Amino acid sequence: MSGFKTVMLMSALTALFMALGYTLGGSGGAVIALLAAAGMNLFTFWNADRIVLSMHHAREVDEASAPEFVGLVRELAQRAGLPMPRVYLIDEPHPNAFATGRNPDNAAVAATTGLLSMLTREEVAGVMAHELGHVKNRDTLIMTMVATIAGAISMLANFGLFFRGNSGNGHGNMLAGLLAVIVAPFAAMIVQMAISRTREYGADAAGAQVSGNPRALASALAKISGQAQRIPNPVAERNPAAAQLYIVPTHVSELFSTHPTTEKRIAALHDMAAHMGTPAVSGRSSRASALSPVAAPSRRRSSALDPLRRD
Repeated sequence: MSGFKTVMLMSALTALFMALGYTLGGSGGAVIALLAAAGMNLFTFWNADRIVLSMHHAREVDEASAPEFVGLVRELAQRAGLPMPRVYLIDEPHPNAFATGRNPDNAAVAATTGLLSMLTREEVAGVMAHELGHVKNRDTLIMTMVATIAGAISMLANFGLFFRGNSGNGHGNMLAGLLAVIVAPFAAMIVQMAISRTREYGADAAGAQVSGNPRALASALAKISGQAQRIPNPVAERNPAAAQLYIVPTHVSELFSTHPTTEKRIAALHDMAAHMGTPAVSGRSSRASALSPVAAPSRRRSSALDPLRRD
């Protein structure tokens, strides 16, 4: 059912792209849009990881350059029964992480230095297990492809108003272009939400099972969600469709968010922890409460995984 739903949603995005092409260029525009959509799907299938990693200026690390972080990912991948993914760091204060790649054999996981400096080792393990959950559930390819096509639709729609406004074909054409500009990006966003909202719960559950500590993942979500709203994310600002890739959203909006609310995800993780018999996260001052949206800076220590060893 999940695979069928994915195919249907991708077909809907392609049809939307064709409809927009028809609105802007008639039958010829629809054909061009179909070819463009097919080309983007094919290109993204083989280059999804390169597109996303290049977009974030991520650098690959190994046991020599980031031994603790890479060792943690290796341990989690073994627990999940996955091939070892490539591991990347992004030198940004924005706290977030994502996974990408067309399948588990070609997967990559990345985290920002801001995330590693903010969380304890157990919390980082929960976050990276969540990303490996996306890999195991084969979410990464479809999420990247949808982000690529949705971004293209938004770009084409923005160009549509300009070309219609200067075509001299009258008020009707101007109205059609305006409709394309307004409707197409929102329609693409709806498809994004349908894909990624349900998958976040699945990745949370898989991550909790792999790490063995749902409460640590809940604590990590609570810590980074508030900071992710406050600290700028240049990539998401340039390409909002990339927001669905991250473990937490980069803006607060229940209607248009690509994720379920953090509170609902945390509640689900605590329910899972209760069934697993996982003890509560320690309330020591070195860790933030799993219920606190932001860890107090004066109480937060650097993670041992922080590659910059910040105090």
